[in-house]
Amino acid sequence: MAIMIPEERLNWEDTFAIVQSLSRSHPQVDFEELSLATLYNWIVALADFDDDPSLVNDEILLQIFNAWYEEVNI
Repeated sequence: MAIMIPEERLNWEDTFAIVQSLSRSHPQVDFEELSLATLYNWIVALADFDDDPSLVNDEILLQIFNAWYEEVNI
C-alpha cells in the first residue's frame, strides 16, 4: 500500500517556497524588467499556490521579489 504525501500548498507567507517555485518556472527572469504586477500574476498562476489573491499587498510582493533576487544573485 502506497503512502500518500499531501501536496504542499503555498500561501503569501511562504516566501522561500514561492521563490523556489518561481525559480523553476521562470529561470531566466530579468529583475530590472520585472514589475510587481507581473510578479503577482506569476505567483497566483503557480500550480501549488492556494491563497486568496486579494490578501497580498506591495510589501509582501517586495519581500518575495527581494528574496528571489538574493537567491539568484548570491
